[in-house]
This record gives sequence, C-alpha cells and structure tokens, in this order.
Amino acid sequence: MGVCPSIQAFLDKLEAMPKMPMEHIPAAAYRVRANELMQFDQEVVEMKQVENRVLPLDGRDIPVRVYTPLGNQEILPGLVYYHGGGWVIGNLDSHDNVCRFLAKEANCIVVSVDYRLAPEHKFPTAVDDAYDSLKWIADHAEEFKIDPKRIAVGGDSAGGNLAAVTSIKAKEQEGPNIVHQLLLYPATGYKGDPPPSIMENAEGYFLTLEMMQWFSKQYFNEEKDYVNPYASPIHYSDLRNLPSATVLTAEYDPLRDEGRGYAEALKNSGVNVFYKNFNELIHGFANFIGFSPESKRALADGAKNLSKVFRAEVV
Repeated sequence: MGVCPSIQAFLDKLEAMPKMPMEHIPAAAYRVRANELMQFDQEVVEMKQVENRVLPLDGRDIPVRVYTPLGNQEILPGLVYYHGGGWVIGNLDSHDNVCRFLAKEANCIVVSVDYRLAPEHKFPTAVDDAYDSLKWIADHAEEFKIDPKRIAVGGDSAGGNLAAVTSIKAKEQEGPNIVHQLLLYPATGYKGDPPPSIMENAEGYFLTLEMMQWFSKQYFNEEKDYVNPYASPIHYSDLRNLPSATVLTAEYDPLRDEGRGYAEALKNSGVNVFYKNFNELIHGFANFIGFSPESKRALADGAKNLSKVFRAEVV
C-alpha cells in the first residue's frame, strides 16, 4: 500500500537534508537538531487552561505541564503522559499539541511529565521519574482537579515504554490504581531474534535502526539492561492483572512488531487490550497530526478508546 501522501512528503524533505553518522553526534547537539526538525506549523488546540508546574519529588524537581480542556466540569479523569524521544530527546514543548489533542478528544486532564533524559541520566532514572511523578499526581489528584478513581497513563515510543513500565511498578508496589495504559508505537522489547519489522523498516521511515542503536547506547548502562523488565516490559514474568491497554502501531515502523508482541502478551495474560496497526503510517505519527489527516485519525482512535474507558469507570 505504501506510506500515505502526507507522510511521504515529510519523508522526502527529510531525505533531502544533509546527514551525519549518529556516532559522531553528541546528545546535546542532537536534541537541538531534533527540536528544530519537529517544529511543524499546526493549529493549536484551545484549552481552558495550560499550566506549568514543578513536582517536588524526593531530591529532585520534575517539571510538568497540565492541560485542562474546555468545559464546565469541575472534576475530570486524568492522563499522565510521557513523551517519546528515545529517552534522550523530547520535552514538554515537543509533545504540546499531542497532549492538547488528547485532552480535548478524551475530555480529560493531561499531565505531561518532563522526566530526566539520557545520557546525563541513564536507566533507570526515567523509570523512577515516571513512576514517582504518577504517584505524586495520584496522591494530589484534588490539586489537579482529577478524579483519583480515573487515572490512566500513556506515552509514545520511549514514553510508551515508560507508561507500560509504570503500570508494572504500580502493580508491584500496590501503588496508584491505573485504569488504562495508552501505548503509542511503544518500545517494549522482544524475546529471541529481532522481529521482522526492525529490518524491514531499518531505513527510510524516519526512525532508523541506526537511531535505535544510538538511543540505546545513550540510555542503557550495559547490555544486560536490555532484558531488564523495567527496560523491556515484554520480559516481565507476570503480566496478569495489569491495566487494560490501547496499543497502536504503524506499518512502516521498526517498532511495529514490538508493540504487536506486547499487545498479544497482555491479551494472553488476560488483560483487556485494544490493538490496531495503521498501514500507511510511520513511527512518530502522533506528532504529525498537524499536517497528516491519517495521523490525526489514528490518534483520535486512541483518544476515543481512552474516553470509553473513562466513561465506564464513572460510578
């Protein structure tokens, strides 16, 4: 079928840009380059309120951005969101429109978490920040005007990884009661040989195999980290009793089969899962909603499913 025209136009522009081997690019420089690349002209989704806050966690302050959609409801369900970027790039600004869109379409308060990045802060720092932020938000739900009985987690790519791992940690530690996990093309790991999608989509579709290897080198301390369940949740020994999940993947994405595999593993463990693969899309489509109607429809599917879960949880 091929990539949809709106995405192909983006890929053509990307291909025309000068390139340098990833091994020669320092993380700080790559962050600047990536932030420039991801600046798209797009309509800003209007919110009732957008507030920057800082969570005073033990020994560190974690910035967050709180999105409240238009409307008159005093208390709303909440989505704690973790941005993608290979645990190395991305910030509150890079996923601003994603969070606005989800807040509006799912009619929920979104709290976007600016967890610390590698290589300055290697694994499991991002995991600790993600879980501790969730716990703080749940413990102070009233401050955020969030219904404590309707809190979900979500994220894209590396952020999807953190949402999945946070769900595991909440189960282990009997922490916040997460009602759903929204996983957009998540990096969840694999067992055995690399799945076909990694080589099928190794080049030419935005996220490349070279980039994935570079991100892993920045984030992980040593090779054994790759199979740590807090890094690759597919290796977690007991996926039963985890929150229900929405898992969305893209056909032309190296991570396609990881997301599909994790969705299947959750289903086989008795978890209620909605899974959908989008044939014309690539990795990162949530960020492309401003210029790609196909990407917007895909993210809307995720928001719609999240909204259904929130409505079902209303007592």
